[in-house]
Amino acid sequence: MNGYRDLRVALLGAGSVGSQVARLIIEQGDELAARVGARLTLAGIAVRDIDAHRDVELPRELFTTDAETLVLGADIVVELMGGVEPARTLILQAIEAGADVVTANKALIAECGAELAEATERVGAQLTYEAAVAGAIPILRPLRESLAGDHITRVLGIVNGSTNYILDRMDRFGDSAEDAMKVAAELGFLEADPTLDVEGYDAAQKATILASMAFHTNVPVDAVHREGITAITAEQIETAKHAGQVIKLLAIAERVEAPDGSLGVSARVYPALINRDHPLAAVHEGKNAVFVEAEAAGELMFYGAGAGGVETASAVLGDLVSTAKRHVAGGPGIQMSNHAQYEILPVEDVYTRYLIMLEVADEPGVLASVAGILAEQGVSAASVEQAPSKSSRDGDGPRNATLVIGTHTAREAALAATVRALDASDVVRHVTSVLRMEGN
Repeated sequence: MNGYRDLRVALLGAGSVGSQVARLIIEQGDELAARVGARLTLAGIAVRDIDAHRDVELPRELFTTDAETLVLGADIVVELMGGVEPARTLILQAIEAGADVVTANKALIAECGAELAEATERVGAQLTYEAAVAGAIPILRPLRESLAGDHITRVLGIVNGSTNYILDRMDRFGDSAEDAMKVAAELGFLEADPTLDVEGYDAAQKATILASMAFHTNVPVDAVHREGITAITAEQIETAKHAGQVIKLLAIAERVEAPDGSLGVSARVYPALINRDHPLAAVHEGKNAVFVEAEAAGELMFYGAGAGGVETASAVLGDLVSTAKRHVAGGPGIQMSNHAQYEILPVEDVYTRYLIMLEVADEPGVLASVAGILAEQGVSAASVEQAPSKSSRDGDGPRNATLVIGTHTAREAALAATVRALDASDVVRHVTSVLRMEGN
């Protein structure tokens, strides 16, 4: 070490991640000091309840309920409380007092990232949040630094382990959605409010962060198109298998050409089909993976644990060491780049493909009628498969057949209009399923 003074670290929160971060700072003090060039001293841990049970035994004298006083005396604040408030207020107070901030708070960064970045730039502090997306997987630093000289075109990720676990059980073991959710809840994969996972809110927050980082543009979370997995059925899973595909909840961020020819950014979350030979198809159970496409680097995939106390603590410690080394070296913090500021495009402007399952009348001329509807919307079919005919739903009346149509790539607006037109057609009894196809 070079004799630099000890750096005071304030920790906000001592849950599954926070307690592991505290343990690692204490246990690995000498090694961290050698890496940083200064000793990291845990000044205190702010919690709501000092006497609450924790999986990790930590010195009681470190705990306090006075978070404000703690952050105002720190060099680096590590925020692991979760939620927007009081985390936002405490972080802004820390920044204004000259402290750097490390956080894993995806909700805070998704909603207030631009405000916090402006505050750090104003005072020359630094804000890092590697652990806010995909847990232990290093993805934000590669986007910000390793690929800084490249043009990223697309980021495609499985960033919610809970929904991946549910869909994976449905695909590999034939579980119903209800049974898979029950097992996920028993294993602790789901949030206390499961709608945050299954309705795609968690993934949308992470998509915001990925899009903002990859495309140097502030992408508000309310600009992310979001769909969850609650409507996915066993029949859709089986249809995907038959087509050599698998359903995953994907967070997608990409540069897109708008109808006027200008470039914009799209960020969206929805369940989609991917081919079984795509690397993301092999992401099982609660794992996360982020697939990056760049003009020079080509295709890259980052895979690993997307959650877990000690796993996520690894990413937090990485940010902490990097931030502490900046203190020792001196100079202003590395700031987020928002120089591009692309227009945020609605989902209707993106290009994708649909797999549409229809229940139709089993009679001559149906295929021609369906093909005509597609042509009217400027959409062409890449594949059409007809299942054997069957009786109508109530067992009486005319017989029905199942059509499965895979489209060529088209704008989302045209594909959605096609589905509406098919649903209104006299020859279509029912639009059974609509899924997008991505990553192909």
